[in-house]
Amino acid sequence: MPTSHPLPLAPAATSRSRGRRPTVAFAHLGCEKNRVDSEHMLGLLDAAGYGVSSDETAADLVVVNTCSFIQEARQESVSTLVRLAEEGKQLIIAGCLAQHFQAELLEALPEARAVVGSGDYQHIVSVLERVVAGERVQQVSAVPTFLADEHVPRKRTTANAVAYLKVAEGCDYRCAFCIIPHLRGNQRSRSMESIRAEAQQLAEQGVQELILISQITTNYGRDRYGKPMLAELLRMLGAVAIPWIRVHYAYPTGLTPQVLAAFRETPNVLPYLDLPLQHSHPEILKAMNRPWQADVNGALLDRLRRQLPDAAIRTTLIVGFPGETEAHFAHLEDFVQQQRFDHVGVFAFSPEEGAPAASLPNPVPQAVAEARRDRLMQLQQPIAQQRNQAWVGRVAPVLVEEEDAATGEKRGRCSRFAPEVDGVVHLQGPARVGSLVQARITAAHLYDLEAVTVDHGGP
Repeated sequence: MPTSHPLPLAPAATSRSRGRRPTVAFAHLGCEKNRVDSEHMLGLLDAAGYGVSSDETAADLVVVNTCSFIQEARQESVSTLVRLAEEGKQLIIAGCLAQHFQAELLEALPEARAVVGSGDYQHIVSVLERVVAGERVQQVSAVPTFLADEHVPRKRTTANAVAYLKVAEGCDYRCAFCIIPHLRGNQRSRSMESIRAEAQQLAEQGVQELILISQITTNYGRDRYGKPMLAELLRMLGAVAIPWIRVHYAYPTGLTPQVLAAFRETPNVLPYLDLPLQHSHPEILKAMNRPWQADVNGALLDRLRRQLPDAAIRTTLIVGFPGETEAHFAHLEDFVQQQRFDHVGVFAFSPEEGAPAASLPNPVPQAVAEARRDRLMQLQQPIAQQRNQAWVGRVAPVLVEEEDAATGEKRGRCSRFAPEVDGVVHLQGPARVGSLVQARITAAHLYDLEAVTVDHGGP
């Protein structure tokens, strides 16, 4: 990694010092849970009087919130850090990469003035002040325990109409391929009252779509209340004036009759199920240490569809897990062909340091894993187009998110598309960015839809 001397950062302008504050930029990497942490750090810095922007060019110091979930994410994080270091920026490295490789980062990257763990981002202001004072800071709790609530300042980075709300942090499961418990700690749920209070704040900011996130959202509340409380939470949020509430990461075994009833009977809860199944073959699921998934089969998914017939169903799958044979993969292909999911994400297995699967026997060659990933995605493509085609002719609400100034075309999403991971709706006709409009679906493509407005969604 490149080496350089630290920039002479001016001291913070506190009551003890009249020097200028450093200019601070912020770079965000990783998942939506990481995004919420970034937004809290931005809010805390903003509340402390630091002007923070996404423009790294003129900044003295850049806070980089990193991801370390899989090898590809780590490579992106490291590449970003190296690029900024080569540009002469001083760095505060936050998030999962800092939690994972704290000492190595400080040793390898002289430009790293601080590392801040995934459970320590609430200390970002004091960390920055210590850096400005000349310290090199290692603010990483051995076991992350912090959980932000509605009182922690937050500066949203999403479009005004969309917000993520973290209902819990961490995970109690120990899947063989995953290091999330090491990076984020065990599950800790917020209180229902805290979640409702933040949802109300977001409603008052004009949010149209609220996306509930955690590692396993169907387990929400089990640690705090002694049992999962997602059904009760959804019904409570039904009283908040936000038109769309979307749930991410709903495990099939947690979709009890009570939870499915809450989906059906709470008007602003969208019929969208994100089921991270990872595989279909019992032997691979056992090797993945996902014993609770033994009963996840076609019959269970058929029951979900009967009880929530309008649901769009997304899943994620891992191919190339150690020991996966061609027969195991053929089982997965048959499963995808039969289930006809609306959306599928496929990942080639990545051995993660600290995860049990990294040392399992019979590794699958990377080229084979990547070829299986491509085969599965090709299998899914005509299914995805057919699922989209079924919407042609329907009138559906579309959340308008952006407008092309050159063509006048608007882009948005209907309820079957989650932000960033699914398709978009290309919209013609009058519509205001940030509004929900009624639109008739006129054409379907592999991932996207075309539509024309039926009304313009108000002034």
